[in-house]
Amino acid sequence: MVTRDELQSHLAALLQVERFRDYGPNGLQVEGGASIRRLVSGVTASLSLIEAAVQWQADAIVVHHGLFWRGQDGRVVGWMRQRLHALLTHGISLFAYHLPLDAHAELGNNAQLGARIGLRADARFGEQELGFLGDAGALTQIEPLAAAVEQALARAPTVVAGDGRPLRRIGWCTGAAQGSFEAAIAAGADAFITGEISEPQAHIARETGVAFLACGHHATERFGVQALAAQVAQTFALEHRFIDIPNPA
Repeated sequence: MVTRDELQSHLAALLQVERFRDYGPNGLQVEGGASIRRLVSGVTASLSLIEAAVQWQADAIVVHHGLFWRGQDGRVVGWMRQRLHALLTHGISLFAYHLPLDAHAELGNNAQLGARIGLRADARFGEQELGFLGDAGALTQIEPLAAAVEQALARAPTVVAGDGRPLRRIGWCTGAAQGSFEAAIAAGADAFITGEISEPQAHIARETGVAFLACGHHATERFGVQALAAQVAQTFALEHRFIDIPNPA
C-alpha cells in the first residue's frame, strides 16, 4: 500500500516533471482516496478506461493522456462530466504524465518503443529533447524497419520510403510528433518513426530522401505507462493491471 501523496511525490521525482513545459498539468489531476492498493494503467483517461478501473475496484489510475489540456473548454458538461462523475463517485485518483513520460530514458514511451523495435538511443533532438536518435543496427533498409515496427505494434505503419538510402541513423518520437520530422533530419536521421502523419511530411520525405513512418498515436504510446506503473507496483507492492482501450488513431 502507498498513500496518494507518497505516490505523487515518487512519480514527480522519478519523471522530473518540473523540467517540462507541457500542454496540461502533470501529476494528480483528480483526488480520490488517501490510500492506494490497486493501480490501473492506460493510455488515455477515457470513460471506458475509468469504467474498467471501477469494475476492477482500482484505487488509482495512471495515464499518459489526462483530462485537462491547455485551451480546452473548462465546463464540466457532457463527456467531461461523465468521466469526472465516475472517478469521484468511486473515489479513484487519476494521475497523468504527458511529456515527462515521453522523455524518460528507461520507462518512457520513446525508450520503450525503441526497445521493442530494436533501437537504442545515443542522442536526443528537437524541442525539449523529446526526440530519440540511434544507430540503425540490423535495420539498415526501410522494409525490415517497417516489418519490425509492425511486429512490435501489431499494426502496419504508413510508410513514405524516402530515396531508398541505407539507414544508418534512425530517429523516433511517439504520438503526434510529426512536427519533429525536420528536427530529426537536421540531427542526421535517415528515417523517422512517430505516431501520426500530416500533409507536409510526405512531401518533406520525398524531397529530402529521409523515410517517414507513421505508426499510430495510441499504438506507439502504449508501453511507457505500462512500464511506469509496473515499476511503481513493484516499489510499493501494489496490484497492477494495464487496460488497453483500442483506438485506431
